[in-house]
Amino acid sequence: MGPMIGYLGLGSNVGDSEANLRAAADALEASGVTILARASIYVTAPQGEILDQPDFFNSALKIDTELPPTELLIVAKSIEHDMGRDPDGLRHGPRPIDIDILMLGDAPFESERLKLPHREIGTRRFVLEPLLEIEPDFKLPDGTRAKDLLAAVSDQPVRKVTNS
Repeated sequence: MGPMIGYLGLGSNVGDSEANLRAAADALEASGVTILARASIYVTAPQGEILDQPDFFNSALKIDTELPPTELLIVAKSIEHDMGRDPDGLRHGPRPIDIDILMLGDAPFESERLKLPHREIGTRRFVLEPLLEIEPDFKLPDGTRAKDLLAAVSDQPVRKVTNS
C-alpha cells in the first residue's frame, strides 16, 4: 500500500485544549504522518450523549501517510492514551484529545474497529467546517460533496477562534 491522502478530526475539552491539539499534531508527525494542511481551531458546544461539560476545541488535518487505516488507528489511539485519554471513558465525554480518522484514500474501508469515511462526517458541523477549510471540494466516496451537507447542520453553533 503506497502513500495515501487522509483527513483527521481533532478535538479536546480538558486542560489546555489548543496546546493539546498542537501536541497531537506534533505526535502524529513524530509517528511518520506528514501534515499537509491544518485547519483553524473552532469552539463548539458539547454534542452527543453528555452535554454538561466544557466546550470542545476542534480542528482538522490533511495528511499524507503510508500507514494503512488500521495502523493509523493504532497510532491515533496510542497518542490519545499518551496524552491522558481514558480508553474506557464515557462515550462523548470530556477528554484531553480525540483523534478521528475521517477518511483515508479514496475508497470506503471497514473493519471491526474502524469504518471510513467516519460515520459522523455529515452530521457534525464541528467536523465539516474545519474539513472544508482545508479541502473545500471534499467529497465522500459516494460523490456527496461535504459542502452540500453543511446546510443540514447549520443550527449547530461553531465559532472559529484561531486561524490556521
